[in-house]
Amino acid sequence: MTLSIMFQGTGSDVGKTVLVAGLCRALTNRGMKVRPFKPQNMSNNAAVADADNEVGEIGRAQWLQALACRVPPSIHMNPILLKPQSENGSQVVVHGKVHSTAKARDYQALKPQLLNAVMVSYEKLATDSEVVLVEGAGSPAEINLRAGDIANMGFAQRAEVPVILVGDIDRGGVIASIVGTHTILPDYDRALIKCFLINKFRGDVSLFDEGLAEITRFTGWKSLGVLPFLDVVRKLPPEDSVILDRMVSQNSDSVVRIAVPALPRIANFDDLDPLIAEPGVEVIFVKPGSKWPTPAELVILPGSKATISDMRFLEEQGWDIAIKEHAKNGGRVIGICGGYQMLGHKISDPAGIEGSVREIAGLGLLDIETVLESEKVVRNSMAVSLPDEIPLDGYEIHLGRTEGPDCDRPVISLNGRADGASSPDRRVSGCYLHGLFGSDEYRNLLLRQLGAEDGSVSYRLELENALDQLGEAIEHHLDVDEMLQIAKIGAQSRAKA
Repeated sequence: MTLSIMFQGTGSDVGKTVLVAGLCRALTNRGMKVRPFKPQNMSNNAAVADADNEVGEIGRAQWLQALACRVPPSIHMNPILLKPQSENGSQVVVHGKVHSTAKARDYQALKPQLLNAVMVSYEKLATDSEVVLVEGAGSPAEINLRAGDIANMGFAQRAEVPVILVGDIDRGGVIASIVGTHTILPDYDRALIKCFLINKFRGDVSLFDEGLAEITRFTGWKSLGVLPFLDVVRKLPPEDSVILDRMVSQNSDSVVRIAVPALPRIANFDDLDPLIAEPGVEVIFVKPGSKWPTPAELVILPGSKATISDMRFLEEQGWDIAIKEHAKNGGRVIGICGGYQMLGHKISDPAGIEGSVREIAGLGLLDIETVLESEKVVRNSMAVSLPDEIPLDGYEIHLGRTEGPDCDRPVISLNGRADGASSPDRRVSGCYLHGLFGSDEYRNLLLRQLGAEDGSVSYRLELENALDQLGEAIEHHLDVDEMLQIAKIGAQSRAKA
């Protein structure tokens, strides 16, 4: 009998992803066979899942949760992934493969058809685990989106999974948000919520005892506890680019400053996490309207879900001038994926994959050109840096073919073939491998080249330790046994139906 329980939030960014990751690790450490599941995710931070020889894209958050379970990530952990390409349109990825591109209104009509795909994935995970931990998206209180919902109560009703409601006290108004959710939900949805918990509490938890009692008095729901604001969460990769608006460098005494343009369609910016974790490094995400930081030892152009659009934005901000000046003065520039494409003379989109603009000039810092193509490359990859021959472990998610004279100086050997390009002095370079900076040896070499000492962080070990600490905190502060009991009662009810 597989136990399932779903975590829904009073709003976005209340900490559901981190909570599920921590609970995945806590239950895995108990010896249980656990799997994460998110019916629908919206994020340009994607990962490559290749469990059971089924290769495709999932949200980076579900990759983290799979890591917390100590299992390979599967496309079934996130059957529907939306990757925003414009203000009102997204690429729709189903079971790891591109399904279509849809504007918001069109997607609402498409959702009921996708519920079957969601259920196929959920049932596959359920047959292969003891516990399935389900993460909702946004909030069930968005009742204007309830018809055809597949992300929250629509899924919970179809799968008959009990729900725990998560409130974020750090943003304020947590009592009103939980009680308000109870008030506006229809009876049949409200009945699925069995209890609530409070996340991100700062200070003396006992001071909120009366608040917990009042929430129970208004809703009838039991409290599962209060999880404090945990500093260890900072060591985990963020799911959404909304975090970039709040990121402040913690390394004001750093030796190396790295400037990264915060592009509107930035993708897979967790590539920067290993550098952010280094105490001797200051990574500055340059916001729109901000002055370009100088001096900086390195500029990194990150991935992009809409390379042509982001290249145009970069020019509108005047960042292209700053980056060219940085390179002219001998500064290092590294481009990853879409950022690599921007370093060349030209990006062409003859098929209109990204929109109506079919061509744009790049920065011209590398003698290369890119043509976007309809077939997407999605794979985990083993690589070796060149000419240093340092082993690398990463992944590729990209559209496009890049060619030109500077490709004769590749950056890496990728699955046995050359990839990337470098300027004659190798001060400017780029490649298609995400995860480049995750290699401790490669990162240490880069930091030495930039004038710093070797890094002091083993990034993967730090990530594992952070998940263990998160799991221990959840065991200590929340009633995990009661969660499992709620899931057990739900499973028994499904079995009788």
